[in-house]
Amino acid sequence: MFLGIDLGTSGIKVVLIDDAHRVLGTGHARLSVQTPQPGWSEQDPQAWIDATRAAIADLAMPLDRVAGIGLSGQMHGAVCLDAADHVLRPAILWNDGRASDEAEALDADPQFRAVTGNIVFAGFTAPKLVWMQRHEPDLFARIRRVLLPKDYLRLWLTGEAISDMSDASGTAWFDPSVRDWSAPLLAATGMRREQMPDLAEGSAVAGHLRAHVAAELGMPAGIPVAGGAGDNAATAIGAGITGTGPGLVSLGTSGVIFAATDRFLPAPDTAIHAFCHALPDQWHQMGVILSAASCLDWWAGIIGRAAPDLLAELDPQPGQPGRIAFWPYLTGERTPLNDPAQRAGFTGMSARTDRRQLTRAVLEGVTLALAENMQALRAAGGGADALIAMGGGARSDLWLAMLAQATGVPVLRPAGAETGAGFGAARLALMAATGAGAEVLTTPDIAGRFDPDPALLPAWAEALARLQAQRA
Repeated sequence: MFLGIDLGTSGIKVVLIDDAHRVLGTGHARLSVQTPQPGWSEQDPQAWIDATRAAIADLAMPLDRVAGIGLSGQMHGAVCLDAADHVLRPAILWNDGRASDEAEALDADPQFRAVTGNIVFAGFTAPKLVWMQRHEPDLFARIRRVLLPKDYLRLWLTGEAISDMSDASGTAWFDPSVRDWSAPLLAATGMRREQMPDLAEGSAVAGHLRAHVAAELGMPAGIPVAGGAGDNAATAIGAGITGTGPGLVSLGTSGVIFAATDRFLPAPDTAIHAFCHALPDQWHQMGVILSAASCLDWWAGIIGRAAPDLLAELDPQPGQPGRIAFWPYLTGERTPLNDPAQRAGFTGMSARTDRRQLTRAVLEGVTLALAENMQALRAAGGGADALIAMGGGARSDLWLAMLAQATGVPVLRPAGAETGAGFGAARLALMAATGAGAEVLTTPDIAGRFDPDPALLPAWAEALARLQAQRA
């Protein structure tokens, strides 16, 4: 058996699979996010460990035959540790916008785009550390090393400070072309190589389970822990996306359009991410919106209804987009706007607007934002001939049908789509423990297919063009 641990923003999910990649069980534990100031987003790393323990207990299964562990997690977060590996401050998360000025200054330095192949976004790790230099200099001076969120779990599990190539790609300190830290970029932000974790490929062994943690969790001591991956690369591994062909659309807290490539294809002017994949000699391009399924959860919370109940009120056919627009910028926006100050809202409402219309507008707003990401991906020389849908939002037939119309390609829902990154992490654990290669990463069985309707494509293209014109 192989265990995948996915450290999300709103919770920890664990997935247990067997040698044939069949899911044997899942467990979950919730997490909360602290916002001490507007635009800030933090979590206590100890809460990740406590939630991991709870999620593993939620499996309610004997784990004495687990042969490997894989990790995936939210990217870009900054976990700052002192010389004794004590956490110096709450982790600053991927959707935290406090370092926008610092990110803008780093992005103005041409070496960052030239080396990383990416815009320096405010959510990336490096500008967070520059912010600490300016605003928390005493804490900054005590930093011995910086870890990404999932790699703090690895430190607890193994005692090793190691990251993988896909997660490291999102720091703005990493050169994806050579799959290593960049000494000039570290120096430009006042950091040193020895403050960075070691590196491993996502499917390689990156530490072994410590005896006292193994005893606590009921697993064998010494089993390998895979390098793992950032959440989106792990989700792609779960969907079997390792080369040209189908891409990924993820409808989780954030939204993602992801396409694997066999070479590094940077296109920073499009705000598309160009990162290493979780496998050796593979890379990917990715467009990211910061709020996706979280928009529906936000709307449900505002009106005091459960999200599934709101979806049940809607006509299940995608139809043409309505005239009410929803701008899904609850925490700013990344691709293609690169603007942490963007904010959400409805436009086009009248005295006749009702709850159903606004719920549908939320779905359409997220859908059109993802279609704009597909547009940017194509402009960057990438794209996909179909999209495999993963994440919690993938349970909605209506949402996936809308995405097919807006992107113009079939959208496929695999069986077990909601397992996502945790399933991918478990697959990486299997590969690390057995030495298997990418040939074992078959695409899961497809449970649903949503094809674009040629009669609807012009209306969705016109809606996207109208929103872009209004935003301009």
